[in-house]
Amino acid sequence: MSFPWLAPAPSGWESLIQAELDSDIGYGDFSSAVLEDKPVRWMIESQANGVVCGVGVAAWLLGPCEALIADGSTVSLGTRILEGKSSAPWLLSRERTALNALMLLSGTSTLTRQFVDAVEGTKAKITDTRKTIPGLRALQKYAVRCGGGTNHRFGLSDAVMIKDNHIAACGGVSECVNRVREMVGHTMVIEVEADTLLQAETAVEAGADIVLLDNMDTEQLSEAVSRLSGKAILEASGGVNLGTVRAIADTGVDVISIGALTHSAPSLSLHLELL
Repeated sequence: MSFPWLAPAPSGWESLIQAELDSDIGYGDFSSAVLEDKPVRWMIESQANGVVCGVGVAAWLLGPCEALIADGSTVSLGTRILEGKSSAPWLLSRERTALNALMLLSGTSTLTRQFVDAVEGTKAKITDTRKTIPGLRALQKYAVRCGGGTNHRFGLSDAVMIKDNHIAACGGVSECVNRVREMVGHTMVIEVEADTLLQAETAVEAGADIVLLDNMDTEQLSEAVSRLSGKAILEASGGVNLGTVRAIADTGVDVISIGALTHSAPSLSLHLELL
């Protein structure tokens, strides 16, 4: 497989992964230094059910190798993901860095797919947040897409989000939205965080494109949808887990954002073995 990435592939991650590898090797890998410098065949396989992500990162670290499946593919116990032939010391010095990246990203993709499956049949889209591991945002958000989710803004310059502290500092929802609208260009969308239905209605009246319904229960969410559907994109956030997400989606909201996708997803168990 020549292109294991799910297009479009993320960019700018190579220097970060190289720095992680350099940090791990340090002054030298004494464990691998005793090995003969001869080629060995190897493979990476899954030890659990999930959705794989990070195949391209692992291939970049461990190549030359063959990616047997692409990012976003479902795997089960024993599914082979990569195979290759490399110098033993060289391979084993890179094994942990490759597996760390592959397992972390696959964990995010796997958790995302679980949420996506849980809301199947509703119109709600599952999206991430900016609650990412420092330095890994591009890869983690890519992993969300591999799991079938969508991406929220990548950074502060992508879109405007007026949160409770912005509102408090500015003096009110309408004032804040008006100031932002005067400053930004026509392609920039404005999202407003609302803690109450009144705040949500005020945000829509002020011209917000998206309203974040923060920590509202399903009754409040249903009422917000009844009043505001079609007037702005309605996003639910806060208190979302696999036990609550279906009920939230059934209220009719457009988007459900979940910070846990990138800050709390358990890694998918994988291992590298010599053949």
